Amino acid sequence: MQEGIIVKALSGFYYVENDNGIHECRGRGLFRKQKISPLVGDHVFFEAEKNKEGYVYEISDRKNILTRPPVANIDQAFLIFSAEDPAFSTLLLDRFLVHMEAKDVEAIIVVNKMDLANEERKRELETHRSDYESAGYPFYFVTGTNGKGLEQLSAHLKDKLTIVAGQSGVGKSTLLNSLDSSLSLKTGEISTHLGRGKHTTRHVELIRMFGGLIADTPGFSSLDFQFAEEENLDVCFPEMRERLPNCKFRGCTHRKEPGCAVKAALLDGEIADYRYKHYVQFFEEISKIRRY
Repeated sequence: MQEGIIVKALSGFYYVENDNGIHECRGRGLFRKQKISPLVGDHVFFEAEKNKEGYVYEISDRKNILTRPPVANIDQAFLIFSAEDPAFSTLLLDRFLVHMEAKDVEAIIVVNKMDLANEERKRELETHRSDYESAGYPFYFVTGTNGKGLEQLSAHLKDKLTIVAGQSGVGKSTLLNSLDSSLSLKTGEISTHLGRGKHTTRHVELIRMFGGLIADTPGFSSLDFQFAEEENLDVCFPEMRERLPNCKFRGCTHRKEPGCAVKAALLDGEIADYRYKHYVQFFEEISKIRRY
């Protein structure tokens, strides 16, 4: 029995990589009976002979799972946004960040297309960078078309399984092509009618890059909170999480309760106003989901 990691799943086949190369395998029927699907990123045990179809027999315990995109055992995520076309959105970024925090995935914020930003937008983005860095998130400005700033990203990749996620049209594939020119990943033009990009990435595949594995993942523009509970939402905001022990009441929701350390930090300017507003918006959204 050999060990390896699934680097691609396509049309019922699992492509498992180890020191002996990449092996085309199918999953055992047992997985279907147990309603278990092997995922890209899974560490598996398999049997395969040279030039013959192999079989995956066992999946090791997973560190985490994302369903959109379907990847297991993620260490970190490059959350790619663009300065313009489509415009940078703190609301969408905070949705991504909550999902990453809930799955224990380290988030690295990357704003692409800085060459399209005017001076006013650059000042706005600098303010946002200061806010997110204060909350503990690495935050980088890059331009994928000319490679500016990409050396900062490559330093994060060694020994990590990294997903590249973000709204369609922000230039994820362009960034990966700039990091490694041998990839030639397909890129798409922005649809000006819809204000978003065409979906150019159709499946998840892990790529060896700078000593780690990186996944170019299908684009998507919205995320729901079906997995979440409103009482645990505050721990997905690091600047709130560190202040929870100082709230007067255990189980404080940081909305109307007296003696709330989060509200005090908000009034003192230690928590960004828009981050707090997004917390309240997400709290209400999750509450509504759970009621229905």
